[in-house]
Amino acid sequence: MKRTVTRLADGRELIYFDRDDDADRGAVDERPLPPRPPASELRYDPLTEEWIAVAGHRQGRTFLPPADECPLCPSAPGRLTEIPSAAYDVVVFENRFPSFSDRPVDLAPPGGLSESRPGAGRCEVVCFTSDHGSSFSTLSPDQVGLVMEAWIDRTAELSALPGVEQVFCFENRGAEIGITLAHPHGQIYAYPYVTPRTTLTLRAAERHRERTGGNLFADVLAAEREAGVRVVAANEHWTAFVPAAARWPYEIHVYPHRRVPDLTGLEAAEREAFGPLYTEVLRRLDGLFGVVMPYVAAWHQAPVRAGRDLAYTHLELFSVRRAPGKLKYLAGSESAMGAFVNDVLPEEAARLLRNVVTS
Repeated sequence: MKRTVTRLADGRELIYFDRDDDADRGAVDERPLPPRPPASELRYDPLTEEWIAVAGHRQGRTFLPPADECPLCPSAPGRLTEIPSAAYDVVVFENRFPSFSDRPVDLAPPGGLSESRPGAGRCEVVCFTSDHGSSFSTLSPDQVGLVMEAWIDRTAELSALPGVEQVFCFENRGAEIGITLAHPHGQIYAYPYVTPRTTLTLRAAERHRERTGGNLFADVLAAEREAGVRVVAANEHWTAFVPAAARWPYEIHVYPHRRVPDLTGLEAAEREAFGPLYTEVLRRLDGLFGVVMPYVAAWHQAPVRAGRDLAYTHLELFSVRRAPGKLKYLAGSESAMGAFVNDVLPEEAARLLRNVVTS
């Protein structure tokens, strides 16, 4: 793999990941870009003990442009994009409209019992392929491997930044999810705090260890593999299953069989085995109703400093589609109370996904 670091016209970092060591990445970004926006502001909610990012500059971000104006496609004569080269394999660059960054910000006093601080951190975009009409499910094993190398590279580098507490790699896919760009891509957030979901699961894992002496995530995986009824797919190194208490109509968790705190701990064989299994799972989702399934794919990794002995890196994938013409909306119970009601029995979801013909 060849790794090439360059800069965009406004100073943001861009990194090419290439299979070909001879790839020429000398193209220069010639766009007249405006100055980068200030950082977001973090405000503390004393009722939930959570930090909320306020990033007003994101209101003006690019929203569902036509394919011939996609900013994630390679640059071409008369159409300059975020990627200066005329072709690429995998590209990572700093988000032009970040939720977190290292830019200065003027803090406005929030008043009340809240407090504020700069939204320090970093947000990056990961372009999985230069093919605008492609999707992750159709990537070759080699291409998935290159994406994984980019995830691992960025997890290591972002974890080393001052003030970063957690690195989150994810993909939003589909208009129903709320994407703003249709090109196959994901994002990486380097948070200046440990996220609420991770805090909850690590607390549960700590209590489980105190009761049983075991690792909660490893024990969940072992129980699902033994039961088998909710397993969707598996190979030597990975298992994909619908969790027993799934929140979403079609929710799949993908675990490596060996516990590692984050993606950097995966061995070569584990990295290689991930792509075929994961793309099979994605094709099963797309084949379920004969329509392209919207989804969120989220890598859960250990925080940079806290709970690394408890965490177990894994991917959680879920779709908001519950039937061919119906979506799962987060209405009163879910949005106001955080109390989920699932319309699909997890065992039935797993059965339906297993029965999808993928080849």
